[in-house]
Amino acid sequence: MSQSQDPLHGVTLEKLLTELVDNYGWEALALDVNVRCFKFDPSIKSSLQFLRRTPWARAKVEQLYVRHLERS
Repeated sequence: MSQSQDPLHGVTLEKLLTELVDNYGWEALALDVNVRCFKFDPSIKSSLQFLRRTPWARAKVEQLYVRHLERS
């Protein structure tokens, strides 16, 4: 069986976001992805709700995560 080449395969949005916040913090995320839920009273829960409803923001966060994986 072949493994998926997609770095996002099997990674939940919550895991991805949590890892980014743990590594970079909310302020750095807000600089890369300019959304209110990262700037004002940020939380994983509110950010997940926003990202699930907002495809362009989710795509930016996923791209940031892929770049993070490449640096690791």
